[in-house]
Amino acid sequence: MATPKSSSGPANAVAVIKLDNPPVNALSHAVRQHLVNELAKAEADPAVTAVVLIGSDEFFSGGADVKEFNTPQASAEPSLDNMIRRFERSSKPTIAAISGTCLGGGFELALGCQFRVAKESARVGLPEVKIGLIPGAGGTQRLPRVVGLEIAVNMIAGGEPVRAADLASTPLFDRVVPDSELLAAAQAFAAEVVAQNVPARRISEMRVKYPNHEAFMGFARNMVKAKAGPFPAPLACLDAIEHSVTAPDFDTGKRKEREIFIGLLEAPESKALRHIFFAERAAGKVTGVPGNTPTRKMASVAVIGAGTMGGGITMNFLNAGIPVTLLEMNAAALEKGVATIRRNYESSAKKGKLSVDDLEKRMGLLKTTVAYSDLRNADLIIEAVFEDMSVKEKVFKEIDSVAKAGAILATNTSTLDVNRIAQFTRRPADVVGLHFFSPANVMRLLEVVRGDATANDVLATVMQLAKKIRKLAVVSGVCDGFIGNRMIHQYFAQASALLEEGCLPAQVDKAIEKFGFAMGPFRMSDLAGNDISWAIRKRHYAEHGQPAHPAIADRLCEKGRFGQKTGAGWYDYRPGDRNPQPNAEVDALIVKHSQELGVTRRKVADAEIVERLVYSLVNEGATILDERIAQRASDIDLVYLNGYGFPIWRGGPMFYADSMGLGEVVDAITRYKQFPPAPLLVRLAEAGESFSSLDRSNSGSAS
Repeated sequence: MATPKSSSGPANAVAVIKLDNPPVNALSHAVRQHLVNELAKAEADPAVTAVVLIGSDEFFSGGADVKEFNTPQASAEPSLDNMIRRFERSSKPTIAAISGTCLGGGFELALGCQFRVAKESARVGLPEVKIGLIPGAGGTQRLPRVVGLEIAVNMIAGGEPVRAADLASTPLFDRVVPDSELLAAAQAFAAEVVAQNVPARRISEMRVKYPNHEAFMGFARNMVKAKAGPFPAPLACLDAIEHSVTAPDFDTGKRKEREIFIGLLEAPESKALRHIFFAERAAGKVTGVPGNTPTRKMASVAVIGAGTMGGGITMNFLNAGIPVTLLEMNAAALEKGVATIRRNYESSAKKGKLSVDDLEKRMGLLKTTVAYSDLRNADLIIEAVFEDMSVKEKVFKEIDSVAKAGAILATNTSTLDVNRIAQFTRRPADVVGLHFFSPANVMRLLEVVRGDATANDVLATVMQLAKKIRKLAVVSGVCDGFIGNRMIHQYFAQASALLEEGCLPAQVDKAIEKFGFAMGPFRMSDLAGNDISWAIRKRHYAEHGQPAHPAIADRLCEKGRFGQKTGAGWYDYRPGDRNPQPNAEVDALIVKHSQELGVTRRKVADAEIVERLVYSLVNEGATILDERIAQRASDIDLVYLNGYGFPIWRGGPMFYADSMGLGEVVDAITRYKQFPPAPLLVRLAEAGESFSSLDRSNSGSAS
């Protein structure tokens, strides 16, 4: 963290305190102390008649300092609440001058100031609900008093920031100014306040006026409850807001807000959301790659393959304003791929998500070709061809022959050996895996696969580029399936074992979906295409030998039941209907398979189904950590939350295991005797440690 600074000095008798704690002007303890000290100096200076508090053009303040979460500094005096009260009760007018982003505790500080001047483009909000909390420094009490009950409910329970221009008609801002010189406007306003002897406007002294507020709050609860799902924070926001109306005074309402805030801190759903919040910030830090590593120029991209994946990948870059050259050796396939891209954009335009001008602008960035030589100027070339090593070899040798020096060469493989692919070129340091998830233009997750030879600047560049195309990038080492698909292999192995022992697909799917998964393993396989995993298994058979008994999934595929695309998989599907219908023939095939294996089928409890499936993920995740395929346990959680439908409110498989206790996980794995507990899992359990403690020890971070 940069040393907190402020600049103060009389300018027409107006002192200016400037927040200067890059990158987001977080309100760390040092910053809070500094602000209080500067305010005290201004109050003590007889030459100063008013105080303007201002941030940077980009950030007034992003709120509390996340680095201090779970540390004593977070609550050390002056606390955020007490600092805000100092600005509110100052003996001299305090004016918040707001530009850029003003969120959370930063917005609560602005609400605590006696006056507010904002640029039209400034964005203000209280997003705490998104990490399972409510505003904890007066936000639920002050905001309704100044913007009214309805706007406050929308902003606090929804968590989305709002432009200052859209709030200009409310008493929130004393002045909303064009996007010009904010400081001069704030100083001029401060001078007017002093000259006209305007009394301090303390929001805490206002009252919320809303006739029959009970009816509105009842309506709001019904609306919020329908969207909140298992998360308690959205409804807790309403509880706190209601106290702004019903409490006899501000301080009583503020105490109620604090009680609700403290209660949510210990809620498992809130803990899970905070875990995800920190995990996403940690994911961008790549082990062994210094933060100041220079990046390569990324002005143009080439994509090889105009199929479903290639087209989706292409759209990501077009959306970000990056020109793309799309190569397909078959002209008809190329034309079809471009038509699909246009159709996707037209669909967005019809829904009002994209203007016609933006549609044409994005399509105008797309060039097509059937010749590799047209890729010679691309800064990044991504292949998205058939998942077969011999095909990859041919493509990468072609790329290597035409790509310019310094171009990054990426493979979209989901399982294959990136190190081997890199050896098909004369520049393995330039090769990296970029595993997009389908549909690539929708799914947020991107596995960045670091080969043994991948250069640091290549990794730094693609991680930076991932942010530009709005992807959540997680780094993986090289192994079969990387993080996500390697773990899902064990998950499906357990799902198949459950079929052999007595379950049918519908029972397995319903049990894990009740736990919170978006989709059970058999519905997921039908959606992805059973032939996809069949091809992977056949590759494994070729590399490691045929199994003694064919997998039940192989038997299914031999009957041509590839899933939704064929109308038949583990389930049947009616035309135009994605709802799965159990099939008696498949059920009979499963029962017969058990008989052939000599297995006596039994009744399996749903609790066993959930434990075996979830703990198979945890166990394999522990092995992946031990092998350093994943950098941290929280990275594994992000993969499963964003790529495989793990329930968000449970925080991911590794976080969920921590919450259950690793000793309990080891006991369950041992009890079911399906696979040995991973050595790392056993070590952590015996030491009374957790995956989160392992992450902290590896990063050296307190948060």
